Parts: sequence; structure tokens; C-alpha cells
Amino acid sequence: MLWNLSICFISFVFLMMTSVSLFTLGVLSLIKEFTLFLEWEVLSLQSTSIVMTFLFDWMSLIFMSFVLLISSLVIYYSEEYMSGDYNINRFILLVLMFVMSMMLLIISPNLISILLGWDGLGLVSYCLVIYYQNVKSYNAGMLTALSNRIGDVALLLAIAWMLNFGSFNYIYYLECMKTSWEMSFIGCLVVLAAMTKSAQIPFSAWLPAAMAAPTPVSALVHSSTLVTAGVYLLIRFNALISNTGISSFLLLVAGLTMFMAGLGANFEFDLKKIIALSTLSQLGLMMSILAMGFPKLAYFHLLTHALFKALLFMCAGAVIHNMKDSQDVRNMGSLTNQMPYTAACLNVANLALCGMPFLAGFYSKDLILEMASLSNLNMFSFFLFFFSTGLTMCYSLRLVYYGLIGEFNPSVCHPMNDEGHIMLRGMSGLLLMSVIGGSMMSWLLFPTPVMVCLPLGLKTLALTVSLSGGWLGYEMAKFGIGEKVKSLFNYKKVVFMGSMWFMPFLSTYGVTNTPLTYGINLVKSMDQGWSEKFGGQGIYENLQNSSMLSQWFQNNDLKVYLTTFIFWIMILFLFSLA
Repeated sequence: MLWNLSICFISFVFLMMTSVSLFTLGVLSLIKEFTLFLEWEVLSLQSTSIVMTFLFDWMSLIFMSFVLLISSLVIYYSEEYMSGDYNINRFILLVLMFVMSMMLLIISPNLISILLGWDGLGLVSYCLVIYYQNVKSYNAGMLTALSNRIGDVALLLAIAWMLNFGSFNYIYYLECMKTSWEMSFIGCLVVLAAMTKSAQIPFSAWLPAAMAAPTPVSALVHSSTLVTAGVYLLIRFNALISNTGISSFLLLVAGLTMFMAGLGANFEFDLKKIIALSTLSQLGLMMSILAMGFPKLAYFHLLTHALFKALLFMCAGAVIHNMKDSQDVRNMGSLTNQMPYTAACLNVANLALCGMPFLAGFYSKDLILEMASLSNLNMFSFFLFFFSTGLTMCYSLRLVYYGLIGEFNPSVCHPMNDEGHIMLRGMSGLLLMSVIGGSMMSWLLFPTPVMVCLPLGLKTLALTVSLSGGWLGYEMAKFGIGEKVKSLFNYKKVVFMGSMWFMPFLSTYGVTNTPLTYGINLVKSMDQGWSEKFGGQGIYENLQNSSMLSQWFQNNDLKVYLTTFIFWIMILFLFSLA
């Protein structure tokens, strides 16, 4: 047990110290506008050399520091959350491998090393999703792995196309070759890869399914590592997609993803899936603003979102831990009385998600919505931006009502309390960052204040839709409208809205049903049909019939001899008459 505790604590201390160091270097790099491009010659043989390249600029350094901060607190939190697991060492090592893969991806200006980190994320995420080793975990793991393989193939094709330029270091060619059709094609492949990793439509089904992993893993995956890899890659490749047809396509897909996830979260009752769909909605927001040509804003929201989303998952994990593994929000209620500190953290994270003024999410989200109002958007995209913001507030208040202030629904002998000191300390670090992280990063990334002048109606539109959505969500939860809506509307419409527009079915049965049906028909008609008739079974039957005939001849040889003798005499007689 001491070894288990020590590996958690040592990992926590090491990652935290590294995070602080990288953040300091990142701020210095940002202020001094300093970038370090490092080449390490791994192997030199004859005229061939294998060189690893690393890019250390303010963007990669600050992002790495945030990833390591969240990872350190998640590992510290896991010390208590996973204390009943005999293989906690294996779990911690898997999480560390996951973080290292993300580090490699962040500092790589080279498509080959990006693929190493990208595939490392995919492989380790599969191991973490199937960690509990049951049928549901295996199904979720396969869906996650196979969905991400599409992006891996797109990156492999992009690597092949980079041979047109003589080097895999894409960062050399982004500006000077962005008008060439080869580089445009590489941009399309990178967008496809990013869409699979960041779970945009039609690859959204794997993200809620990945909730089968332990909750600390969900806190890490859905805040700063796996799902943000696609957004980060597109921030790096932004020069290729800005002001092109690809950006218009990405804006539409990201807007629909944001809307679909927000709508689905309002009909969901699984605590972790509600938060997972909220992550999907925020990823759509990042992709949308990125497609509009604001990579720095997308990066800013990426950082702030990582802080409060990790806190949200850690609070959810504490609640589930105390509820004896029940994740249904309808079985919760009045948690403010039973778990006041956890409820306070959950409230802060929820308010930051909704864009409550002066919390972390406000600085990035409000700026994104104001820039969307200022930009030349069509009415449909504008509607998706603001309606999805209202839906975010709607499902957040619905979650608050069901979990924190509604009627007390758990069993009588409930064990809920706030005595998990290690988990609470892990949450406290992110609680502080969820409050001050947004303003701190805003002052660093935008030292000159951004003044967006809009008419009063547009300026207050974000606040209006948020308050309206919050009121609607509270009323829906209070009167149980989500449960009663099945009797008011056609059931299939509710399933369509609440099941991510049938994407989980389309990604599984929709893909496999037709090939499997054709396959079984082919097996029946060929392998078990004509191939058997003219092959092994047919030959066997013919040999069997011939053998039976031969056996009959041998068993009745006297009769056969006499019969043939009579025939012979008759033939001789006929010939003699002739």
C-alpha cells in the first residue's frame, strides 16, 4: 500500500513542479516573443540520418503546463478514488503514458512525431476505456479505437503527401506553400483527422461511450488531452484552412455538433454522459471559432475549458463514489446538505461552463460570442452559436436542480459525506484555477484590452439567451418535463433528440449491419452452399453412393453372376438367329 501511495504522490509532485516550470517558461516566451526550435539527431548511418524535431514556443509551453497541472491533480485525486484497485500502479502508469503521448503531440512540428503522439493517445485511451474489463467497456473501447483509426489513416495519407515538399516538417511550408493544391489536400486530411479526434459530426458517438473509463480518466481525457488534440492540431494548421471552403464546411459541422450535443444533454439522465455531451458542445464551439479565423481565441477557450471541465468531472466522480456507483441524476438530490464542499465545487464549475461573469469560462466564451456577433456570419450559424449557448445554461441548471437542490432521492442508508480529504484537496487546486484562470490567461494572451463595440441588443444577447436557457432548464427539471415529454410528443422524436441524432446506432449497427448481412448470406450460399455441394460434401456423397453400390454388388455376387449369365446366353441366342 505504501508503494501505491508513493507512486501517486511522486507523480503528483513531479508533474506539478514541471507544470509550474513550463508555465514560467511559456510566459517568458510570450513576453519576449521567443521560440526554440530543437533538432535531435537520433541516428546517423552512412548518408541517412533520423532527426527528431521539437518546437517550444509560448503556445506549446503554456498548453503543456496546463496538461501537466490537470494530470498531477487527477493522479493525486486517483489515490483515493482508485484506492480499492489492486492494480493502481498499472493505472497510474497508463495515465502517465497518456500524458507523455500528449506531450509529444504538443511539441511536434513534424507530422511523423505527431503521428507517434496521436497513435499513442489512441492506443492508451483504448487501454483506459476497457480498464474495468466488462462487455460495455469492450464495446466502448472498440468504438473509440476504430473511430480514431479513421483520423490516423488521414494523418498517414498527409505524411505521404508531404513527400511532395521533401520534408515532414509542415511548419516550414504552411505560409509559403498554402496556395498549392497539394498543401490544400493535406489541409483537408488534417481537418478529417481533427474531426475524428475531437468527435465532430459524424464521429461523435465515441465520446459519450468513452465514459466507460474510470472517472479520473474522464476528467483527463475530456479536459486537456485526447479530445483537445484535434483542436490543437487545427490551431497549428490554421493558415491552411482560414478563408477557404474547408473552413466553411468546418464551421457548419462544428455548429451542428454544438447544437446536437446541447440538445442531447437536456434529455440525458446519466451524470457522466451529461458532462461528456457538454464537452462535445464546447469542442464544437472551439472548432467554430477556429473555422471563423480566430485561432488565438480557440486556444484561449481550450485552456479555460480544460480547467473547469476537469473540476466538473472530479466533482461528478466524488458524487458517484459516494452514491455507491449510481450515476442517475434522478437518484440524487439535496447534495448541498450532504456534501457541501463538493456541491460548491460543482456549482463553480457549472457556472464557469455557463459563462458566469469573472469566472474562467466567461472571459473566453463571452469574447467568442461577441466576435461571432461582429463577424460576417449567416443567420443559421448565428442561430447555432447563441441557441447552443442557451442550451448549455439549460442543461447546467437542470443538472444543478436534479443533483443539488431538488428533493432528496437517495436510499435511506446513504453513505454520502465530504470526508474524502485527498479527493477534496485534488479538487481545490482546480477550484482556484476555475475562478482565476480565465482572467490570468486573458491578461497574458490579450495584453491590449479587446474592445468589441456592438448595439445594445447584440451586446446583451449572450446574457439574454443564457438566462432564458437557465430558467427553461430549471423549470424542465422542477416539473419533470424531460420525463413527461414522451407522452406529449412522438416517442421517436424524443429518441432522435436524446440519442445524438441516432449517431451511436449509425456508428455501430449502421456500419456493420449491411456487411454482416451480406457476409452471412454469402457464407450460406457459397461456403455452406455451392462450395459444399461441389466440394467436400458433394465428393463425400458421391463416394458414399459408389461405395454402397459396390457393397451391394459384393453382397449379392451369386445373383449378379446368374443374372449376367442369362443375359449372355440370350445375347448368344440372338446372334445365332441372325
